[in-house]
Amino acid sequence: MAEFRVLEIKQSVFESNDREADLLRVRLRAEKTFLLNLMSSPGSGKTTTLKRTIAALKDEFRIGVMEADIDSSVDAEAISGTGARVIQLHTGGMCHLDAGMTRQGLDGLGTDNLDLAILENVGNLVCPAEFDTGAARNAMILSVPEGDDKPLKYPLMFSICHAVLINKMDTLSVFDFDLEAAKERIRRLNPDVEIFPISARTGEGMEPWFAWLAGQAREWNA
Repeated sequence: MAEFRVLEIKQSVFESNDREADLLRVRLRAEKTFLLNLMSSPGSGKTTTLKRTIAALKDEFRIGVMEADIDSSVDAEAISGTGARVIQLHTGGMCHLDAGMTRQGLDGLGTDNLDLAILENVGNLVCPAEFDTGAARNAMILSVPEGDDKPLKYPLMFSICHAVLINKMDTLSVFDFDLEAAKERIRRLNPDVEIFPISARTGEGMEPWFAWLAGQAREWNA
């Protein structure tokens, strides 16, 4: 049998991205800009959650938002009414953002006079979890209709996040969702994660999330 080489290209790509992500964090800390990477599956309520978060924090922080999608500008149009600085990022078919793409987005958004930048990543629970964007913190949203088994199916996503928001708690009586089972599965993967059961539609449970995010931003920017 002929000998041949095996080249681990995927690992090399990740290593290069990790280096760029670390450099981006150094830059953002020097600029005193806190970057949050917000992830979820489509329809989980990212944009609604983001609108309430901006409304709660805009008096303390100068906020900018990068809306990442394969196409369309629907989310950027929705966020533009909040008063936050916003830019739409089209990924050209890519299902995630990496550190280089995030840096380009930040350059387009402009980090001058910006305390808090939020990346609303492309909606899915697989690809975004694999690429370090250079964010200071990662957060993700799991919605009640998706089911409490998602931590079992997408463990990497729940493992890399500093905060998990369990959204659409106002629909808990309609769906077969075991909140305590979901929490236990998430903490088994990530013991230090913060979990916030919320309803972005009604505002239920969102104050602890606002407080956590504000605290993380203040500490980063100090």
